[in-house]
Amino acid sequence: MAENTRKLGLIVNPVAGLGGRVGLKGSDGLHVQRKALALGAVPHAGDRAIDALDRLGRVADLEIVTWSGAMGEDAARARGFSPRVAGSSKSSESTADDTRAAAVEMRERGVDLLLFAGGDGTARDICEAVGEELPALGIPAGVKIHSAVYATNPLNAGELAALFLQGRVSALRSAEVMDIDEDAVRRGQISAHLHGYLKVPVRSALVQSLKAASGPGEEAAMAAIATAVTDSMEPDTLYLIGPGTTTRAILSRMGLDKTLIGVDAVENSRLLANDMNENQILASIEGRKAGRAKIVVTPVGGQGCIFGRGNQQFSPDVLSRVGRENVIVVSTQDKLNSLAGNSLWVDTGSRKADEMLSGHLRVITGYKEEAICRVAS
Repeated sequence: MAENTRKLGLIVNPVAGLGGRVGLKGSDGLHVQRKALALGAVPHAGDRAIDALDRLGRVADLEIVTWSGAMGEDAARARGFSPRVAGSSKSSESTADDTRAAAVEMRERGVDLLLFAGGDGTARDICEAVGEELPALGIPAGVKIHSAVYATNPLNAGELAALFLQGRVSALRSAEVMDIDEDAVRRGQISAHLHGYLKVPVRSALVQSLKAASGPGEEAAMAAIATAVTDSMEPDTLYLIGPGTTTRAILSRMGLDKTLIGVDAVENSRLLANDMNENQILASIEGRKAGRAKIVVTPVGGQGCIFGRGNQQFSPDVLSRVGRENVIVVSTQDKLNSLAGNSLWVDTGSRKADEMLSGHLRVITGYKEEAICRVAS
């Protein structure tokens, strides 16, 4: 091996994100993964890893060390690399143990950077295996991505990995690995825990921040937003209300129950459906005239993502049918201020959908109060 060879470790959690579009709130556990597949979920973590690897082709003398098959080898070969396969899964269904074993092997082989595709559960497994012993960076592919170890999208993950391997980015920071209890989430309870840190390359425009909870003093602001939205609701129009405490206030004002981490449908002040998945949303908007279906979402606190983090039920297909002009974004001013001037952004899994949503959008911040915010992809 040449002295100037750069060594990239690649781990893909092939089942990451399976539960998103089918409304399962996550993909942790074989029973959830099997249920997601039974509901028609399609694995996409490998495709997102391929997108990230697209930016690595410019790194000279690059060696990729990975795990067999869907855990990294397939993605590397699909992008034209000839990876060194360091190991394989013990069964046909990869597990957290496989991820941890792969991470330990990458450390033993002295990779310069560990690039992994998954969600918070994957980051937790990497953290448990190697901690801060080697630089790491996440390709976002999961449902819930609260951790600050992920790039904002796969292309940015590949871009930052390339910059780091080329020596153009050298600074590292300790970034939080967070995870939540998915079973509790399915019961409408959120409890996020800090599990440790990973050493992540620093480039603020390319890496997402830690998810922040709503502050205790925001109830009045959320109530004002709820009044603004409900007062402007049009008759015979379907409103698809996305996850979050800000959007929950809208249904509360109407005397309706909200699925905290889910999509609910309202029309003519009546609750039509709770906790919808992608197919149910598509069926609900089928045959409706233009403008008679609208999406209401709020940015992820501390991060600014409006599509692609915890609301994958709003798939590229759903978004294209509803249309950008029928997307209503709501946010407290404090939540916008917490972004420190950074843009809102989207990561839907489709470049076409991301580009459609990019530009400037009006954000409802109170009663008869709005802000114009830039949306980046």
